[in-house]
Amino acid sequence: NLAKLVKIGTYHTKLFSYYLEKLQSTEDGDASLLDRMNIVYARGMSDPNAHDPHNLPLVVLATGVKGGRHIRYPGTPLTNLYLSMLARVGVPIEHFGDSTGALTHLEDL
Repeated sequence: NLAKLVKIGTYHTKLFSYYLEKLQSTEDGDASLLDRMNIVYARGMSDPNAHDPHNLPLVVLATGVKGGRHIRYPGTPLTNLYLSMLARVGVPIEHFGDSTGALTHLEDL
C-alpha cells in the first residue's frame, strides 16, 4: 500500500532529521560531531514493489561535499559512492561489491 509506504518514509525521514540535529549539537573538540562524519541516507529500494535498487534517491552529507543539489549517475552502481567515501576516510580499496570505480570530483558534488 503506497499510503503506508509514504507514512513509513516520512517517519524515517523525521528520525533522520532528529539524528542530524543531535549530531550537530554534540561538540567534538573544535567542531560538531556532524562536521566529522560522512553519512549516506537512502531508502532500501527506489521501487519497493519491484524490489528495484536502481535510481535510488539518497542524501550524502560529508565535509567538503557541496550540498543543495540533485545529481544523477545513470547506470552507476551505488557501491562507487561507497568506494569514494571509504577513500575519503583513509580506507583506499580498489573494489567494493559491484563497484566499477570511485566517483570522480566528489568534493565538487
